[in-house]
Amino acid sequence: MIRFNKPTITDLEEKYIIDSLRNGIHSGDGKYTKRVYELFYERFGIENMLLTTSGTDALEMASILADLVPGDEVITPSFTFSSTVNAFLLRGAKPVFCDIREDTFNIDENKIEELITDNTKAIYTVDYAGIPCEMDAINEIARKYDLVVIEDAAQAVGSTYKGRYAGTLSEYGCFSFHETKNFSMGEGGAIIVNLDEQMDRAEIIREKGTNRRQVLKGLVDKYTWHDIGSSFLPSDLLAAMLTAQMERYDEIFAKRMLVWNTYHAGLSELEQAGLLRLPIIPDYVEHNAHMYNILLPTDEIRSQLIDELKEKGVIAYICYVPLHSSPYGLSLGNKPEDCPVTEKIGHTALRLPLYADMTEEDALYVVKSINEILTQ
Repeated sequence: MIRFNKPTITDLEEKYIIDSLRNGIHSGDGKYTKRVYELFYERFGIENMLLTTSGTDALEMASILADLVPGDEVITPSFTFSSTVNAFLLRGAKPVFCDIREDTFNIDENKIEELITDNTKAIYTVDYAGIPCEMDAINEIARKYDLVVIEDAAQAVGSTYKGRYAGTLSEYGCFSFHETKNFSMGEGGAIIVNLDEQMDRAEIIREKGTNRRQVLKGLVDKYTWHDIGSSFLPSDLLAAMLTAQMERYDEIFAKRMLVWNTYHAGLSELEQAGLLRLPIIPDYVEHNAHMYNILLPTDEIRSQLIDELKEKGVIAYICYVPLHSSPYGLSLGNKPEDCPVTEKIGHTALRLPLYADMTEEDALYVVKSINEILTQ
């Protein structure tokens, strides 16, 4: 069977975790956490990074840093995971859902401005499938209306937009290192603070509202309560796993890209025949092969394909049920017709299995199976 996802684990991950278990500290901010920061700086030039217990927690930290309060409105796409919206709902802010682009499935930058009101405080972008949004246009809108932009780059570690790395494209960037992501620490994430003046506060929020990290740095001799916050920092044991994953970055990237390219070449004839649509990558983006999705003509064809692929031993999933038309989204007063492109994509997108330890033969088998099903 070709599973939908499988984390890639080698002797290196085991070595570092055992070393952390036996020789390191088990709580947060140990030597492996520091090594992760070094690796992200060396590869991406990222300086102000804080590991978190999840991508969700990174988004929640960003919502606190953005000073969101009850009554604020946040413009965000609906074609995303619930964490994007839960992060600011917990601050009392209200989601205002913006429709997405037909090509990238990212927030449609041309539809943002019409949604801005006197209550709008922030824009949350989502780099769907590791493809960064049109951030120059979005940041320009934000400057015009004095809004904060938070980049949910959970899926986009290593992707670039016009030569700049995802996660660094707005005031705050948020990564996920969940086991379904390219680089995993089981459960985990990170917030990138691209405003130097906010880094001290970010460290305090991450440490339950205290300045404990300043104590660890030797800057003060005792820690005290300074702000709201929570226990957002992960165990150094998990950082040990991420250290190994990032040291294997080139290997993991190459393996995922091989599968992505095999799909893209192998399914092209089906696209030419009008039986599906392949991903569209803007020429100003370099993606990280996080996800490969196809669009089917109808929900019924998608459901049939899922079922018949399963019979052939291939597990594929839909992407998202759009948040605006999900049960909780409807309870907030949203309607399916509010985001028509999102609704269409939500009913027709299918995500194929993709993970580092998939072989080219595995990917070719998936291609062969889709061809057989759609052309029968």
